[in-house]
Amino acid sequence: MSRRVLVTGSGGFVGGHVVAAARVAEDVRLRLLVRTPPSATASPTADGPPFRTEAPVDDVPVEYVPVEYIRGDLTDPDSLRGVCDGVDAVVHCASQVGGDPELLRRVNDLGTLALVEEARRAGVEQFVYLSTAAVHGRGPFREVRPGQAPIAPVSDTSRTRAAAERHVLAEGGTVLRPHLVYGAGDRWVVPGVLTLLRALGARPRGRLGRQSVIDAGTLGQVLLSAALAPAVPGGRVHFVGHPDPVPGDELLTAVAETYGLFPESVPAIPPETAQARLRDHPLARHHLELLAVDHWFSDDRVWTDLGHDPGPAFAERFARYAEWYRNPGPVPEPAPAPGPDHITPDVAASVAIVSSGSQGR
Repeated sequence: MSRRVLVTGSGGFVGGHVVAAARVAEDVRLRLLVRTPPSATASPTADGPPFRTEAPVDDVPVEYVPVEYIRGDLTDPDSLRGVCDGVDAVVHCASQVGGDPELLRRVNDLGTLALVEEARRAGVEQFVYLSTAAVHGRGPFREVRPGQAPIAPVSDTSRTRAAAERHVLAEGGTVLRPHLVYGAGDRWVVPGVLTLLRALGARPRGRLGRQSVIDAGTLGQVLLSAALAPAVPGGRVHFVGHPDPVPGDELLTAVAETYGLFPESVPAIPPETAQARLRDHPLARHHLELLAVDHWFSDDRVWTDLGHDPGPAFAERFARYAEWYRNPGPVPEPAPAPGPDHITPDVAASVAIVSSGSQGR
């Protein structure tokens, strides 16, 4: 028996990968919540034109996906009436990252609440929310498991996303918290590291912190699997990252090699030199500070509970995306916004051209 899944944020980074995962799943029908259907002549609730995603699921070729579009806007609760009718599960990937605090509250907090209430009214069986490990604050975090770290957001974005989590969990939904997400469509992690390396002109010397990472293709699969899994009374929270954290210096090396930066003849620079070179580069400085400490979240149960193999470790998986990073292909583009909400308000104004790709409404 086929199951109908409503996806929000399908035009963004991770949401596009959820759609790609659904394309190869059996007995899944898609409904996409959009503010504007792709064709002005299509009925908002009729089968619209096929949805194209350039987000690969491992080595499976990309194809066109027939979907149903339905109009709605998280900032307008009345527009969400009926969007969940006939739906078995919701995968909520849409969020606002950075910008006006009131808009953040309307989209992330109140918008999620309205969608959760509509899902309850429609009798939706499972509600899955894509959150972020940033709801725990800045770290360091070393092998932290669900429930071991307090919710301590430090930005308006992460505070409103933590509020969204509460709404979802109160209805018995599932919350997934990744840390760093890379892959086709990435507009934050690798571009940010590249900005850092170019600002430094060399690799920084010394060991950096361990980072929990996951590629967007795997994350899309996990989100879909969570939507198709039975609901758990009281809800559940999972960190989503490969079991093997990635040392920050390994991440920097992978990016440097992908773009052909810094031959071996270029010496690494000491921390004090790095800090001096980044004095006038707030975005690059932010990335260095993020990578300098551990952000390692551990959760083996996400793989066993949802029946997934996490797949190859970072070095092998990242190599599959190297060509895409060198020659970025077309991907669904959300509105420009700052990167993940680890970013502090004073930096946000400097990075408006950087988009995490996962916050399209």
